[in-house]
Amino acid sequence: MTDKGKYYLTTAIAYTSGKPHIGNSYEIVLADAIARYKRKDGYDVFFQTGTDEHGQKIELKAEAAGITPKAFVDDIAGQIKGICDSLNTSYDKFMRTTDEYHEKQVQKMFKRFYDQGDIYKSAYEGMYCTPCESFWTESQLVDGKCPDCGREVKPAKEEAYFFKMSKYADRLIEHINTHPEFIQPVSRKNEMMNNFLLPGLQDLCVSRTSFKWGIPVDFDDKHVVYVWLDALTNYITGIGYDADGNSSEQYKKNWPADLHLIGKDIIRFHTIYWPIFLMALGEPLPKQVFGHPWLLQGGEKMSKSRGNVIYADDLINMFGVDAVRYFVLHEMPYENDGTITWELVVERFNSELANILGNLVNRTISMSNKYFGGVVTSTGVTGDVDADLKSVVTGTKARIDKKMEELRVNDAISEVFALFRRCNKYIDETEPWVLAKDEANKDRLSEVMYNLTESIIIGASLLEPFMPDTAKSIFEQLSTSARDFDDLDKFGLYPSGTKVIEKPIMLFARQDLAEVMKKVEEIQAAQRAEYERENGIDSSADNEPVIDIEAKTEISYDDFAKLQFQVGTIIKCEEVPKSKKLLCSQVKIGSQVKQIVSGIKQHYSAEEMVGKKVMVLVNLKPATLAGVTSEGMLLCAEDADGNLALLTPEKDMPSGAEIC
Repeated sequence: MTDKGKYYLTTAIAYTSGKPHIGNSYEIVLADAIARYKRKDGYDVFFQTGTDEHGQKIELKAEAAGITPKAFVDDIAGQIKGICDSLNTSYDKFMRTTDEYHEKQVQKMFKRFYDQGDIYKSAYEGMYCTPCESFWTESQLVDGKCPDCGREVKPAKEEAYFFKMSKYADRLIEHINTHPEFIQPVSRKNEMMNNFLLPGLQDLCVSRTSFKWGIPVDFDDKHVVYVWLDALTNYITGIGYDADGNSSEQYKKNWPADLHLIGKDIIRFHTIYWPIFLMALGEPLPKQVFGHPWLLQGGEKMSKSRGNVIYADDLINMFGVDAVRYFVLHEMPYENDGTITWELVVERFNSELANILGNLVNRTISMSNKYFGGVVTSTGVTGDVDADLKSVVTGTKARIDKKMEELRVNDAISEVFALFRRCNKYIDETEPWVLAKDEANKDRLSEVMYNLTESIIIGASLLEPFMPDTAKSIFEQLSTSARDFDDLDKFGLYPSGTKVIEKPIMLFARQDLAEVMKKVEEIQAAQRAEYERENGIDSSADNEPVIDIEAKTEISYDDFAKLQFQVGTIIKCEEVPKSKKLLCSQVKIGSQVKQIVSGIKQHYSAEEMVGKKVMVLVNLKPATLAGVTSEGMLLCAEDADGNLALLTPEKDMPSGAEIC
């Protein structure tokens, strides 16, 4: 294998506020696929992951649980590490920000920044988001909420140390402009430049006094180090960086990182704050930061309050490790958010893993045993379709290399399955069962079986970084081992005369959707019970289903008085062209008729809308939806499954009646 040098890869460290769902766990699988591929391709890989364990949110959760913050994070960090291990990830180091070495180095860095004039003490007053541990100005809020997570923010004021971000802003802008590969995808780069850097970078709060669960500022014990300075520096402390200049050989070998793999929601911290911290330390910047999209449950972010959380261990118990790895890698686009539902996992499992791959390996081994006693022999008797098969198979590595270089991992794994699809097509083209009927075709049939076996071995060698256990099983069944990556453009290296396993082992047994959904109902019921326990909800006395939603900011009566609600009668309703969700209703409200567009097409037909008495928000500013003007809003209720019901008056009320 060609030695291609070092490759240092990191994930974001997981915040230890609770058990991560599959949308969080996706990142470690993505990183692992990249790390495994790079290792097989000749790189000396160091792959680091870990946990972020300080902050106010953890302090509050530990207090609520009646345990110390350290005991709390020890438990959650153990769960997170267990999930990484259950997903068969090959990390080289699991980093914790409560590690003693890390904490000491953070204190050294903080003091160094202070001594060289990068940090100063002042007071901070702004809007604070506890889940994100971030301060915001009023102008940065989106609809009065945190621009990162959309949650409520609260006014906060406290003494704090600040880092002079503006001191390094021009240098960072120049670096981004001269290193186009630094922030990927490009849309993330544009967002950082246009929304944060070019308008003028504000100084960053880097200490807190309102809680204690953090790394103490050793020269000012009222303060603890702000979570982002603490967390981001793990990428260098984890490999032996020393702020006094005595860094380890491992650090000198591996830094700068080749890739920071992170979620798109924390791209700002990794492409603005982290590079500036490094500049202040006089250290090189990472070569690339990739902000991957989110994996959403049916198009929504996962949350316990919504009851739509899917955990990696539940998926693994149902489908197996490699099926879960395949799904999350295959379903996540390069830039846009991906979708996961239980139904979609079953569909992909059956159509791709069971049908395309599992069936291919099973048929090939079964036919080798049926026709040749399991001995695979090359006879050299070729046919017209062989050349195309070999071209596709031997060209796959180069195509995957290009995709992996661009971090388009979903496209890379699709290329592997394109190879397997070509093998299935080859079976249809050559019809081994027909060749077997005539002894004169025996040598041709033998060559067909050899070509299939060799193709599967090359495909499995490329599949190994993505689905390692599946690849291992294929190699064992074919009495061989993984092919060296340098040899994947060569066809015919499988030793002629090798005997395959006598009875093929089924790689993926088809799943019954109804049976899966029964188990899902049990899982979701257990999750609801856990959520109720955690939030002190007693549902034992009342069997009527309830929904708890996140509370919005309180409003005054004057705010409410600005809203005008009236009863309306729908006199006409039509579907909005080229829209799957929208209906356009003509609603009579008193002597007026307003046109209102509503996303309720999946719940009501246009015909059944006509004649309904509805509750209408009348004085909503007009908006254009799918090219159609909407002049108000119909009020609906929504249950936990997303089902909608129009709100209607209990008694018959005239059109235009005020709702108060």
